[in-house]
Amino acid sequence: MDLEEAFQAVGEFGRYQKRMVGVLVLLQIYMACQSMLIVLVGAVPEYHGEPVTERGGGDLTQSVTFTEDFSSIVTEWYLVKQQAYKVSLAGSLFFAGVLVGNVLFGPLSDKIGRKPVFLMSLFFELLFAYGSALAPNYELFALSRFLVGMMNGGMALVCFILSQEYVGKSYWALTGTLANMTFAVGIALFAVLGYFIRHWRNLAAAANSPGVLLFLLCITLPESPRWLYSRGRMGQAERVLQNFAVRNGKGRVTLKLRRTPGSPGAETPSPGLFMLATHAVLRCRTMVLMYVWYACSLVYYGLTMNASEDKGNRYLSVAMYGLVELPAYPLCIYFINKSWSGRRKSLAGFLILAGLCCLLSMAVPVQSGSVASGSSLALLGKLMVSAAFNIVYVYTSELYPTVIRNAGLGVCSMSCRVGGILAPFVPSLKVLHASMPFTVFCLIGVTAGALGLLLPETLNKPVAETLEELSAPAYQQNKKD
Repeated sequence: MDLEEAFQAVGEFGRYQKRMVGVLVLLQIYMACQSMLIVLVGAVPEYHGEPVTERGGGDLTQSVTFTEDFSSIVTEWYLVKQQAYKVSLAGSLFFAGVLVGNVLFGPLSDKIGRKPVFLMSLFFELLFAYGSALAPNYELFALSRFLVGMMNGGMALVCFILSQEYVGKSYWALTGTLANMTFAVGIALFAVLGYFIRHWRNLAAAANSPGVLLFLLCITLPESPRWLYSRGRMGQAERVLQNFAVRNGKGRVTLKLRRTPGSPGAETPSPGLFMLATHAVLRCRTMVLMYVWYACSLVYYGLTMNASEDKGNRYLSVAMYGLVELPAYPLCIYFINKSWSGRRKSLAGFLILAGLCCLLSMAVPVQSGSVASGSSLALLGKLMVSAAFNIVYVYTSELYPTVIRNAGLGVCSMSCRVGGILAPFVPSLKVLHASMPFTVFCLIGVTAGALGLLLPETLNKPVAETLEELSAPAYQQNKKD
């Protein structure tokens, strides 16, 4: 039998798989806390006074008085005025680390396995995150954030892949959506945690502590049977699937997996990262997907900056940053599983709508309390691009064969981080024309949606496990049908 038939025999989403996916989904809360940490840990309270420079080059920090009742790296190291850029720099270093982690650990997990890379990344992320809470100076804090980001980039990729490779293909959209929904909830929970813990070091330590328990639970997770199958380790894949059957209450199931094309009895070598550029089908898909991921990130963060301009309770603002995404996920589940929309049309539609919302938010004036205000349209655009973000994760997983899936996701995620890094610079285009920033967001969203239509539909289509399957005539015909 092939792998999908084996999953149907042992259970595509049995109780054991639900427990495993549950642990991985809960890990999204931890990842959300680390991603949003700088928002509260680097918050700038109101203050009065001016920092004065000594002749020796140090700051007379006593000349600055903070008036709000909480601490942050700003209050401890007086990161105001000329030093204020260091807060943004620490946030940028985290995402730069994520970018590096995507590139390094994605291909590595394709070569040596999902589980070892996943556990190693999570362990060192915990270690470096506690380093952030204990950092004696800004320089070590900034370094620790880069290292946390690098580990987070690798761990988050493999975590998402495992949550899909443990279950049957028909549940990939569900597990991907649950992971993204939990991340949004995690942002809101981090805001609640920050509301009750006002000292930044205690907050950083408290936000990291749930990861320790989750790490202990993750140690018991098995290797991905899909990765074992793609590498030609049929015996190990069969044993993992048989264990699934027993724990799902199906008893001892006899399995005999059919070897993949190009898979001799020995272990098959994993294709390298350059295969994404040299393989004709993968090259086309990767180029389109990289732009789509870049566009999702640029439009998402651009709209976030516009929607969060109003002054108010910072903890409520952080919570809304996450909760506004939640309505997007039921929409995704509905549209991507309908034959008339599927993955391809849904992704394109949400991106185009997000781009149009960007354009309309500039045309409609901001009116407090009005439903049809510029701010409301910006939030609606954020909802749309959040839906596109959710779809592109699931869609990308289905477009890449198992043997190179993590490498493909890693390259796409790298492009995504570039979009996030560039997003804060787009508003500076206002010096050319007031409407220029949102015109850029509109054009990028619409063009990404149009390019997404060039990708093949994957709904109810077979998922390639190897490069040979991807190029097989039967597989190509199934994609066209």
